[in-house]
Amino acid sequence: MTDKPAAQGRLPIGLTVVTAIALAILVALGVWQLQRLAWKRDLLAHIAALQSAPARPIDQVLTTDVRLDFARVTAVCPGLATAPYVKLYSLVDGQIGVRLISACALTSGPYGSVLVDRGFIAETVTARPTQSFSTVPTLVTGVLRQPDKANFVTPVPQNDQYYSRDVAAMAKALKADRPAPVMLFAETSTNPEIKGLLPIAVPAEISNRHMEYALTWFGLAAALFGVYVAVLVRGRRV
Repeated sequence: MTDKPAAQGRLPIGLTVVTAIALAILVALGVWQLQRLAWKRDLLAHIAALQSAPARPIDQVLTTDVRLDFARVTAVCPGLATAPYVKLYSLVDGQIGVRLISACALTSGPYGSVLVDRGFIAETVTARPTQSFSTVPTLVTGVLRQPDKANFVTPVPQNDQYYSRDVAAMAKALKADRPAPVMLFAETSTNPEIKGLLPIAVPAEISNRHMEYALTWFGLAAALFGVYVAVLVRGRRV
């Protein structure tokens, strides 16, 4: 009888350790989401500023800017309208299709070329740009973007069709000289005669739900702590 109060006063070690670890994980996830929130707000502010900013010559941006992602630029690309291209699998508004990727030769700046995403074309559209040598210049206005990376589930390229923006592989296939590490997403059409080729540079909306995710993780941590306290209170009443 004399040992019962002492036993009731001790914390359940196993439950406490498990709860502490789980709480640490949940709180860490919440803090990480708050960090992501700050990053996303900065990114959205950066995009908003660039969308209203005048486009600058690409050689100037590639030479002077440290932050290239989402920079608006202009580039004069010899023969781009009839340049060779590789295809990038894409899905836009529920439509399956490809994006046409060509190389644009640069005459100045630190790189010899930049890959240009000329736009999306649905698989239901049969028209495609012709591919032939030309030096007729095409003025492109667009947005520089960092390429995405393939992962273990990304299909391997086949028949000049890619499933990730692999700049090195695409540049090699297109025989592009010293490609820039970013891609130029065209805002202006390289082939106005092909109505189905749609330049799509930046998503209209980029979601920012990191505060919601952070509150979810912190809420789960609070709920777990509440359950832990309830178990302790109930144990002391027994």
